[in-house]
Amino acid sequence: MARRRFFVDEVRRGTAEITGSDAEHLVRVLRVEAGQRYEISDNNKVYLAEVHSARKGLVSFQVIEELEKTMTPIAVTLSAALFKFDHFEWMIEKATELGVSTIRPFESVRTERGLAQASIKRSARWERIALEASQQSRRDHLPVIESTAPFAKIIQSETSVRLFLDEQPEAPAILSCLPKGLAAQSAVELLLGPEGGWTDEEHASAVARGWQACSLGNTVLRAETAAIAGISVVMAAAR
Repeated sequence: MARRRFFVDEVRRGTAEITGSDAEHLVRVLRVEAGQRYEISDNNKVYLAEVHSARKGLVSFQVIEELEKTMTPIAVTLSAALFKFDHFEWMIEKATELGVSTIRPFESVRTERGLAQASIKRSARWERIALEASQQSRRDHLPVIESTAPFAKIIQSETSVRLFLDEQPEAPAILSCLPKGLAAQSAVELLLGPEGGWTDEEHASAVARGWQACSLGNTVLRAETAAIAGISVVMAAAR
């Protein structure tokens, strides 16, 4: 059985700490005790560590050795139009589990009014969701969750492979849009539209900027489903 993995702020002189409510959760819920061994990451390196002390408000670790990192096949960025936050947060959790490196929220024409402004106050919550999902899925690094940006800025991306998830049935299948030798590419970015779909102007703008329109199938997917399906296909194709 794989050891649990926790993220720490830093590893200094072979020691690390988790404090506050996170430490309380480890002690009260996960029953962490002195002498037990876990894996820890400082978002740079991964270590095998032993719990030195565990009490309410503080869990300290002593590093035993550095561990080899688990490399993801390719860096995937998910640029997603904002939609209802309960669904959007589920998407963040699952995208993190699947190994995305970056999540870029943006406001599109059909984004529900007020979501972009409200997203400013959600950043800490989204980072928390990503942290917990990263620990559960034993990631080496936390994903970066950027601040909400306008659509015009998002499509200026220079990522080497840029895929525009298109609900139109005439769009080519996503697998046919992925280049051969995908694992040798530096990165892939997926552009995900809002619940109401893309406008004709957004579609034209993305294509004009070099995004490749592609389809995930003949059925119309919810936005969060399309995100997970797209990430899964890219990750599997890169292996």
